[in-house]
Amino acid sequence: MSLDQKRHLIRRENIALSIVKQCDLLDIHRSGIYFKPKAESSLNLNLMRLIDEKFIDCPFYGVPRMTTWLKEDKGYSINHKRIERLYKTMGLQTIFPKKNLSKRNQKHKIYPYLLKNLQIVRSNQVWQTDITYIPLERGFMYMVAIIDVFSRKVLNWSISNTMNVEWCQQVYEDAIKQYGSPEIINTDQGSQFTSPIFTKVSLDREIKISMDGKGRALDNIYIERFWRALKYEHIYLNPANGGIELYEGVRKYIEFYNTERRHTSINNNTPEKYFNPINTNTKNKPIFELSLS
Repeated sequence: MSLDQKRHLIRRENIALSIVKQCDLLDIHRSGIYFKPKAESSLNLNLMRLIDEKFIDCPFYGVPRMTTWLKEDKGYSINHKRIERLYKTMGLQTIFPKKNLSKRNQKHKIYPYLLKNLQIVRSNQVWQTDITYIPLERGFMYMVAIIDVFSRKVLNWSISNTMNVEWCQQVYEDAIKQYGSPEIINTDQGSQFTSPIFTKVSLDREIKISMDGKGRALDNIYIERFWRALKYEHIYLNPANGGIELYEGVRKYIEFYNTERRHTSINNNTPEKYFNPINTNTKNKPIFELSLS
């Protein structure tokens, strides 16, 4: 049975079986039910693709600088208002505070950053999560992922055409159900992660909440490195023609990333081999000291 056929068997109105259980029974990832990309004009899609590629190399590029680069280097006749709207659509914010670009909700509680000088010595000690924009040939979608910092393993992920907090919450809860609770969860100050709906998952389980300093590029660096690898090694090389193709490509890449792609920072091991949520013995394993000042 094809993925598309399985997807059409999902029934949201099913009272007896949750969406998660239905996906488990059909052996598909939950992100497999969110397949309809968001659409934009051809011009905006081209601009968004260029912005995404440039921003991953230059996360300090705000709207004025990105507008200048697109005009002077790429030859687009545009103004900053268009680029500002596209930044908001893509969920981008620069690594330094910029007026009106932050997605932070001022009513939400902001938690302190807990990873400075922290020695990360075991699996499930620190998780990081984030959302990124994913370009398609005829539209775009969003992806959320959770990574175990010690092993670099991608624990859970999902693709959707919205960035709502319930989506992030479910991905987080699914990861906990499968791997157990982390000691610390680190996020940025985006409204999805500062929302009480999301933070309640941690508070109910006594998981410590850590949040990046506003506009700090390195505080969530491990998930950012994963986004870079995903985009340069797969997304940009294989632009998907639709949601199903995107899902299948990302699924295969993450399987490769976790089980085959070796990381020098973990002694040339794969994340899957290095991830051990039960045995926390650190003998013969490196200690990562995060000095993100």
